[in-house]
Amino acid sequence: MKKLFKLLVFLFLLSFMLTANTPTLYSAENDKSITILFTHDLHDHFYPFDIQQGGQITSVGGFARLATAIKGERAKDPNLLLVDAGDFSMGSLFQTIFAQEAPQLRILGQLGYVATTFGNHEFDFRPGGLAQSLIAAKNSGDPLPQILSANLSFPTDSDSELNLLKAAMDDYGVKDYSVTTLNDIKIGIFGLTGKDAADDAPMAGVEFSDIVESAKRTADILRNEEQVELILCLSHSGTSVKKATSEDEILAQKVPEIDVIISGHTHTVLEQPIVIGNTVIGSTGEYGQNLGVMKLLQNEKGRWDLDSYNLLPINNKLKEDPEIAKTIEGYKRLVEKEYLSQFNLEYEEVLAYSPFNFTPAAFLGKELREDTLGNLIGDAYLYAIQEAEGENYETVHVAVAPYGTIRGSFVTGNITASDAFNVSSLGIGPDKIPGYPLLTVYLTGKELKTIAEVDASVSPIMNAAQLYVAGLSYTFNPHRLIFNKVTAVKLQNFDGSQGEIDDEKLYRVAAGLFSSQMLSVVGDKSFGLLSIIPKDREGKPITDFEKHIVYNKDGQEVKEWFALAQYLQSFEQKNGIPWVPLYYSETQGRKVVDNDTGIISILGNPNKLALSLYLFIFTLLIAIALTAMLVKKRKKQKAKFNF
Repeated sequence: MKKLFKLLVFLFLLSFMLTANTPTLYSAENDKSITILFTHDLHDHFYPFDIQQGGQITSVGGFARLATAIKGERAKDPNLLLVDAGDFSMGSLFQTIFAQEAPQLRILGQLGYVATTFGNHEFDFRPGGLAQSLIAAKNSGDPLPQILSANLSFPTDSDSELNLLKAAMDDYGVKDYSVTTLNDIKIGIFGLTGKDAADDAPMAGVEFSDIVESAKRTADILRNEEQVELILCLSHSGTSVKKATSEDEILAQKVPEIDVIISGHTHTVLEQPIVIGNTVIGSTGEYGQNLGVMKLLQNEKGRWDLDSYNLLPINNKLKEDPEIAKTIEGYKRLVEKEYLSQFNLEYEEVLAYSPFNFTPAAFLGKELREDTLGNLIGDAYLYAIQEAEGENYETVHVAVAPYGTIRGSFVTGNITASDAFNVSSLGIGPDKIPGYPLLTVYLTGKELKTIAEVDASVSPIMNAAQLYVAGLSYTFNPHRLIFNKVTAVKLQNFDGSQGEIDDEKLYRVAAGLFSSQMLSVVGDKSFGLLSIIPKDREGKPITDFEKHIVYNKDGQEVKEWFALAQYLQSFEQKNGIPWVPLYYSETQGRKVVDNDTGIISILGNPNKLALSLYLFIFTLLIAIALTAMLVKKRKKQKAKFNF
């Protein structure tokens, strides 16, 4: 009897151990499931584009292919949910009709997207540009996705442009959240724009509150007032390998009521989702190269378990949907008519041929080093300004192009007007024509050296700040003290010849409008330890950067992207097509990394900041040594007295 009892106890414990680690089995009659298709950071990439992949050039992306993939998934599950996590605009020539035609929202609606949110780039054309886009979308009469933003608000002192945006948002129907029912599941969806994204939208005019507090408030409403079963967050905040700055991971930890986060902004590719508690975080990467597919099953406790997660590649194995392809062609004709005609270019017009690949956009900026594409862009700025000013040209000594403003790259083959635009596609000028204009400012020789130090010291902390330059050559040691990494800076001509820098002299520097404005915030980014103050030719600090924009002979702003296009067209021709010189197939010593870990290399030639720190450390060590000696002496005296 005892043996039988022990056997029964053993079988019970064994059964408990096995079932404790076995997924819950669901009854086909009672299961609730939902399939979520998702994208983010589409950035106007309506057409396929070429990338380097596995040593080969591969055609990826394209909304007509994306439509085919979506239809394939709908055939499996007609009641799926299709959503996007922001930055659906800005990144190709289609952004040039953003305000007039709103092709981005209209094509998302045509594809069947239920909802999206605002990314930082939706504000690139300032509040007025976004307002016009929302109005154009609404007036089109086309089906449109719901726009959700739970942490956006307007300042109390809104100007006329912000008031226009507020009215446009109200008319479009922008809301904090929406509730939809699919497969008998009541789903609450809300949108967020994160802190880093908000920082990248300095001209937005609107305010973005803390995502955690906004999410808590919205999740509480959805769960307790709307009585939803599943909460989905479209978050344009992003994830990071640095957990302290991984906004969506922090969000998942602090707001566990969220079941799913679609994470945009950082262009992260999550082959496997991040799961924190009961919250699933998914990301597909950039430019529509993948379609995310996530299936969830409701468990007996009412929470949601991840059943499957896949990223479907959008490539040339997929046929193009003819209806979407026709829509895109119509928008392309509008781009040529409304925008490119101003530059006497066509969408697919060949500007030059490259006999080699440049660094792929996905890898650009990952390492702190010189890059050939950065060199090409910097040289293009110098060329375009000289062409624009003609006989009135005043020497531009240095050109600066931050990594964060470079949005594409070139592969072997023809480079078209569209390709050139994609590389430098950001922003808009005071002329209300898309594309940031070039401008020039003056910096002292000492500040030129500071530019090199910003690149060497700030870029490892914030890689979007990495700088590519023309006209400078500098050497830095990454092992040296921060803000004292640069060991040599010189002027450098195109042929590699170098010249000394006079700390007190003013030098003319070229950059894009956004980049020039960002130079003045170096002090904040370096905790006040570095300083760059853009000046006019008289040495007076600049307060209105737009007054220093470079114009061509016809009075047009010289756009960043068009400077690149002009430079490509200037190259020596072969068989009637300009060829990119082999000069740009290799680096030119503009940014030299010295990895010497010797004591002299690391500590030698300190600047004032380093000397101050070394003096502080030396003083501290002396103080510690003296304190130790005094303590030891007192112990000896006490021991002698006790004896």
